[in-house]
Amino acid sequence: MLAAPCVTCQVNFDGYIIECGNRMPNISAQKRRPPTFERIGGNLCLDFVNTLDNRPSDQPKELLSHYVDLVRFCEEAGALTLSEANALIELSPSQPETARKVLERAIELREALHAVFTAIIEKRKVPMGAMAIVNVRIQDAASEARLLPVNGRFEWDLSFPPTLSRVLRPIARAAGELLASDQLPMVRTCLSPTCRWLFLDSSKNHRRRWCDMKSCGNRAKVRRFYARKKSA
Repeated sequence: MLAAPCVTCQVNFDGYIIECGNRMPNISAQKRRPPTFERIGGNLCLDFVNTLDNRPSDQPKELLSHYVDLVRFCEEAGALTLSEANALIELSPSQPETARKVLERAIELREALHAVFTAIIEKRKVPMGAMAIVNVRIQDAASEARLLPVNGRFEWDLSFPPTLSRVLRPIARAAGELLASDQLPMVRTCLSPTCRWLFLDSSKNHRRRWCDMKSCGNRAKVRRFYARKKSA
């Protein structure tokens, strides 16, 4: 009997490099075929939370299985340039333990952000343990931020020092800015019970219900259609 297909919001998901034992992934292959992340969150930190796909299921799909995936996510999200991403990927094999720890901190931050935003959406008390993790990463990012003059004004630069942990800085900064902004009440969770991705509702009437109308929204419409036919 064939297994049921996995329903995922990663509509363009085309596979990731799979680790074999403790070997590092093939870097040249990663350059040729970077992973594709579905980014519908409207904010870097919300897209980051959504890198655990099928979260409500018994078998959630981890999209950040290796440090390289984390780097590629930041590159695709615009938090790193292609050259910056490739430099980190080329550096990571020489520091495997550091890369592993950075990935662990990233996953810890992701789950803390999920806990914080979900509590806010559901109007529950924000778990202090999760908020403490978020604050630590925000403070880390702030301690390494610097202002640089750009075209007669100044911009924040989070690229120095160019260590493997720099991938966490833009994510933490984005989270802090969103949590402290007037956009916070616009953070939503997809109403699909098999999805529950987070997104920023920037629609005109702020009544967006689905992470993506083409995927979760369309599936809900199909379910309603067949339910009506069955009851008719």
